[in-house]
Amino acid sequence: MPSRELVIGFDADDTLWHNETIFENVHRRYRDMLAHYHDAATVDRTLFATEMRNLESYGYGVKGFMLSAIETAIELSNGKISAAEIRELLELGRAMLAHPVDLLDGVADTVAALAATHRLILITKGDLRDQERKLAKSGLAQHFRHVEILSEKNPPAYAAVLLRYDVAPENFLMVGNSLKSDIAPVLTLGAAAAHVPYPLTWAHEHVDELPPAAGRFFKLNSIREVPAILAAL
Repeated sequence: MPSRELVIGFDADDTLWHNETIFENVHRRYRDMLAHYHDAATVDRTLFATEMRNLESYGYGVKGFMLSAIETAIELSNGKISAAEIRELLELGRAMLAHPVDLLDGVADTVAALAATHRLILITKGDLRDQERKLAKSGLAQHFRHVEILSEKNPPAYAAVLLRYDVAPENFLMVGNSLKSDIAPVLTLGAAAAHVPYPLTWAHEHVDELPPAAGRFFKLNSIREVPAILAAL
């Protein structure tokens, strides 16, 4: 029988540490590189389409992004992109993978406090090695009882995680910045969710509507507010 303790799940990128700002900085340099071929809107639109087409093969994360960026550069330049420019793209990717892990405000204290009273699970998606690196460098790893790095975050994936760790949906709270990946799937399962928005959101993570979830959905301004909502659960 599943435990009745409240278990808390945390997303990683843009919930615990900054991530999308790193991608946005690279996007700006990428637009500049291709400016003599196409305008910024065309570059953004084509790159996004390429990423969506390649998700099934490459998954999420820096490596898949860079492969799609190189493919897009070849397409938009009609094959004229130089080896030096492709090398520059590869260096941008390496810099992203080596970027320092910068925690969001309030994360260190809040996660440590919650770990003292609750079982915490890190549930993220993306490249396995990169996510393991970021967790190791974050200083947060010791607070998480379990770590799940998924290829996709949808209701079946969350259901499998909850089953694996003997957690009933009604005893689970997910905290994250993405309505599509962190909030909607767990609400569908009957769990609770706390949305902590990040200033930047990748277009793929937008969602138009959430499932009905009276009393189970909380919109927060900061991760510091998570402990205050636990009494409601």
